[in-house]
Amino acid sequence: MSAFAAATIVTERLLLVPLRPEDADEMVDVLADPRLHQFIGGHPATLEELRARYATLTAGSPRLEEVWRNWIVRRRADSRPVGTVQATLIHHHEGWTAQVAWIIGLPWQHQGYASEAARALVGWLDSRHVHDLVAHIHPDHLASAKVAMRAGFQPTHDQVDGEQVWHRQTSRPRSRCGRS
Repeated sequence: MSAFAAATIVTERLLLVPLRPEDADEMVDVLADPRLHQFIGGHPATLEELRARYATLTAGSPRLEEVWRNWIVRRRADSRPVGTVQATLIHHHEGWTAQVAWIIGLPWQHQGYASEAARALVGWLDSRHVHDLVAHIHPDHLASAKVAMRAGFQPTHDQVDGEQVWHRQTSRPRSRCGRS
């Protein structure tokens, strides 16, 4: 799993920093607005709930064929957290696939941070030869659909738990074995 070792991802305006349990102290305010849950369900987590969730996420998946990677999205200018991105990597006989998600706090929305972070996550996954990516987006969440499109995802006709499945697949590298 060294290909998926936690690493900071740098973009023009953002740092995607591997999640730590202590990040909950800053993130509780970023994720506190109930409107963030309009499309994803649930409610804003308390500090204790978020600390427990982050501890679980950093401990990693109990499944051998699955890897969890989570990042805090921070502005490079001041290191202020503005959201999160995540990838659940699953190993199949064809290789690795990833289910990805992003969330940006309300005060930082409509500034391109979600698109920039999603594209950076996709680039990180591509560089590790994960060529099959999926995102689940509520059909009425137009902003998230725009982020998905900007990151190269296409909507499918499939739905999971009331969310539309978006898919991004790149061509797999050709084998270098055989004759040239």
